[in-house]
Amino acid sequence: MYDHMGLGVTDYQRSTAFYDAVLAPLGIRQLYVAPKEFTGGVDVVGYGVQRPMFWISGADPTRGKLHIAFAAETRAQVDAFHAAALKAGGKDNGPPGLRPHYDKDYYGAFVLDPDGFNVEAVCRATE
Repeated sequence: MYDHMGLGVTDYQRSTAFYDAVLAPLGIRQLYVAPKEFTGGVDVVGYGVQRPMFWISGADPTRGKLHIAFAAETRAQVDAFHAAALKAGGKDNGPPGLRPHYDKDYYGAFVLDPDGFNVEAVCRATE
């Protein structure tokens, strides 16, 4: 439904280190670092699998509540995402597990990123 999304963070280096670690188990990685001459000197990076779809900017931090859910192919990836997030300084906001109140095969894990955003990995495959 969406093509891409972006958010501003309070500490670009801290956030990119966090997202590098937590998205790796999902096969998501940095695909594009925008040249500063295109961004007015602002640090900007795009994450994705085949093309950048999730962008982080070091300027104009996003405010308020934000929930981002990344798709996982397997429940093991959800587990690895959660473990990597905690190791990278994220805060647990819901351990890996089934959440049948969302959908019968909904297996997700939730963490709070360095800016307090609710970040989730979810697998909908039957296992």
